[in-house]
Amino acid sequence: MSNSYAQPVLRTADLSVGLHTVERLLTIADLRDLEVDFEARVFSADVLAALQELIPDAERWVEGDDPAAHLPVRLRGWAMPPETVEPFLKAVGESPASVRWDFNAWPEAPEVGLGVGGTRGAFVTLCVNVRDLELEEPAPDHTVFVHVKQVEAERAPWLAAQVGLGVIGDLVMAPY
Repeated sequence: MSNSYAQPVLRTADLSVGLHTVERLLTIADLRDLEVDFEARVFSADVLAALQELIPDAERWVEGDDPAAHLPVRLRGWAMPPETVEPFLKAVGESPASVRWDFNAWPEAPEVGLGVGGTRGAFVTLCVNVRDLELEEPAPDHTVFVHVKQVEAERAPWLAAQVGLGVIGDLVMAPY
């Protein structure tokens, strides 16, 4: 399995603007098999408790059996239903986190010579309170990334243009 490549297309201090941009990008995607993946770096016991309630089987990276005793903790939830996005974002509060929408395919992009993009590069990620996909650069704003296959890099600016945006950073290999 290969990683996707991601390119930022929006940075905003308004989370609702980021979510609206994701919704607009999803309107042009083939949403069969739509699911979301979550990741968060958790620094407080309250946020940890809320996330563990929402995602009881989340993967966690922590030493020891009691995650609250070893903060910060990194949590990841896989293949969640789209309806869990809003509760997840509410639970993370100001913690660095990401939501990745995973779906069947991007549409054909004939203007840049590309056919339908398959599942390995068909994602949109919203990073909240952080600038990067690894959740290492805390920020007062949120960033939307489109994911594509590396060999189809020209699809990223094409996708951004479909929703009235442009790319605002480099194409980078996504961590998962």
